[in-house]
Amino acid sequence: MDSKQTSSRPAQILLVEDNKNDVELTRLAFEMSRLPFHVHHVKDGVDCMAFLHKEGEYVNVPTPDLILLDLNMPRKNGREVLTEMMADEILCYLRVIVLSTSSNDEEILKAYKLGCSSYIVKPVDFERFLVIVRSVAEYWFTVVMLPPKISTIRPTARLGA
Repeated sequence: MDSKQTSSRPAQILLVEDNKNDVELTRLAFEMSRLPFHVHHVKDGVDCMAFLHKEGEYVNVPTPDLILLDLNMPRKNGREVLTEMMADEILCYLRVIVLSTSSNDEEILKAYKLGCSSYIVKPVDFERFLVIVRSVAEYWFTVVMLPPKISTIRPTARLGA
């Protein structure tokens, strides 16, 4: 995705979070940043994978430019999501920022080994989080180049689906 593509439309953010307070904090930070973002929200890893594969109620959603992923969720946790994404020839290119309450070195290392791009420990002071949001926009959406395949993610016919 080049910067011209990204600047012509709002960046699509997928927030995968089961905590309502964290969802509201994140949405508020994006709104206050006054940057062109659209935040989509799902509550767990099962819905995240359905969103990414454009299945069920998510058939017409855009491909996210960035995923903000909580690690501890019901039904399917963030580690499982990262593992599935990294095993997929297209989803492995999507950028994932882990948002977790764990500051344990082993947990952080494991998340990076599973393929996350960045790791942020919650709770984050709101002003600091706002700075992070602006930095994400500046770096991820104007500097980083992704393979063109990313924008071609389409619904897939999968066995058992």
